[in-house]
Amino acid sequence: MTTNRPGLFARFTGLLRGVFAGWLRDREERSPRAVYENAIQQRVAQYRELKDAVAGILYMRNKLEAEIADGREELARTLEDLRRAVRNDQDDLAVSLIERKNQLVSEIEHSERELEALRSEAGDAKSNLVRFREEIRSLEREKGRVLASLANARARRRIQETLAGLSVEADVRALEGVREHAARVAAEGMLEGEIGAALDTAGRLRTLREEARTEAAHRELEELKRQSRTLTIPAREPEPARA
Repeated sequence: MTTNRPGLFARFTGLLRGVFAGWLRDREERSPRAVYENAIQQRVAQYRELKDAVAGILYMRNKLEAEIADGREELARTLEDLRRAVRNDQDDLAVSLIERKNQLVSEIEHSERELEALRSEAGDAKSNLVRFREEIRSLEREKGRVLASLANARARRRIQETLAGLSVEADVRALEGVREHAARVAAEGMLEGEIGAALDTAGRLRTLREEARTEAAHRELEELKRQSRTLTIPAREPEPARA
């Protein structure tokens, strides 16, 4: 028992159809407005074709109605002529008028059957025309609702991604870097102030210590001078008493 396997070309064609269908579906999902516009345009084209067909049906209906009206008028004249021919014993003319009457009656009946069918067809066509027009309007309203809903959904998703830190992660990192840099600069400024204050305190302390050393040196100098005067100036001897 053999199994018919598809050929390479058929398989390749099927693969291309699948790939194209997937690509088309992806594009349609990304462009819902274009999908709705295409659907609306197709129905508008069908609406125009149906409108032309309905116009043709209405033309035929009006034409048949006019033909039937003319036939009935001719039938009325034929009947009147037939009565005159009968009253005047014009048998040959009466026979011809009877044949004409029967022909007119047959034509009128046939036209009336066609008119009835055309009226029914025109009624269905007008109903379809109204349905197509309402479907187009419904699609336009649906397009507005769907696009608005899709826009709201996308906006909510962007908000959620923002709150979750998905879509603005790079921006958040940049802001954090700027804030950290600003904090570092501020800390450096504070450090400079602290260093300046420490240097000022150390300078004042150093000045005090230098003043203390200077004062100590002056005191030591005074002490040395005092000691020097004590060592170099002898004590005066008492003078002898005079007789």
